[in-house]
Order: sequence, then structure tokens, then C-alpha cells
Amino acid sequence: MKPMRTERLILRNWEDRDRDLFHRINSDEQVMEFFPFRRDRAQADVKMDELRGRIAEDGYGFAPAEIIETGECIGFVGLLDTDHLPFLPAGTVEIGWRLAPEFWGQGYVTEAAEAWLAFGFETLDLGEIVSFAVGKNKRSTAVMERLGMTADPSADFDHPSIPDSHPALKRHVFYRLSREDWRKREKAAC
Repeated sequence: MKPMRTERLILRNWEDRDRDLFHRINSDEQVMEFFPFRRDRAQADVKMDELRGRIAEDGYGFAPAEIIETGECIGFVGLLDTDHLPFLPAGTVEIGWRLAPEFWGQGYVTEAAEAWLAFGFETLDLGEIVSFAVGKNKRSTAVMERLGMTADPSADFDHPSIPDSHPALKRHVFYRLSREDWRKREKAAC
């Protein structure tokens, strides 16, 4: 992956120096409020290596966001194939994010996600990008709406990876953004 720059961020592949932050955001109760698991250090390292390999192979993925001014990794934002959700058509790509709480509310996710949308629609030539979250995760759905994504209640689903022991986390809301709608939004912003 060639690093991408936004006004305040560098979006790049994972490096060993990111391991502490990656473990922290995958084990923090506040960050993981809408997930039924917390990763210990070994599990986080395995997942980070998996993401790093996918980015190296595909040229995109859930990639770290680093503040240009400080060099500090704040979490991840990126695109990922939804092959873990068998009910979605092959080739469906989602946009997702996870930041350390001290960086919430500063516009970093929206800024990075805008760059990833441009990459997805212009470089990957995707026709649509989707996103989904637990319905009560208002922080994430607010970002989806800021990005111009539209809720599609007919596509809401019970996430197959969420165990029945966590019924409040099973139902996910589904958002989508077409390349055509993204282009209209981009033109309107100019």
C-alpha cells in the first residue's frame, strides 16, 4: 500500500511500533462497547499481522491512521472485503474504523474515511461501499451519515459472528453509498 495523506493524517500499513496501540483499542471497554470480545495481546498481534498481510496483498484494508504532526498512531480506518459475511454478494467492500477514545470527536475518522471513499471509488472502481454497526452505536452511524451514506433498513441483519449470549449486539444496521451518489456529493462540495 502506498501511504495516503490527508490534511492531518497519514494512512499506511501496520508497523511493529503500532502493536501497543492496536492491542489497546482491541481490549479497551469503551472502544469495544459494541463487540462481544476483547483481544489479549497475543490475539491482537495475530489480528494486526493478518490485517498487515491483507493490506500488503490487496493494497487496502483496515489501515492505521497516524497524525502527521506527532507521528502517533490513533487507530485504524479503511476498506475491507466482506467475505466474512456470506449473505453479502462477492466483491462487497465495507468501510470501517476504530480509534483510541482520546481521539474521538476530532473529525479524524471522517477525514480518513473520505480519503478511503475516494480510493475505493476512483482507484478500485467500486460501484458501492457499505458499512454496518450495532444499531445503538450512534457514534459510528453518525459518521456513516456524515460520509453521505444512506441507511438501508431492508438490509439490516443479525451478525452471524455475534454469539446468542450477546443478543443486544446481534442486530446491525446497514448503510450504503454508491459511486454515483458519492460523485454528486463531491461535485456539490466543490
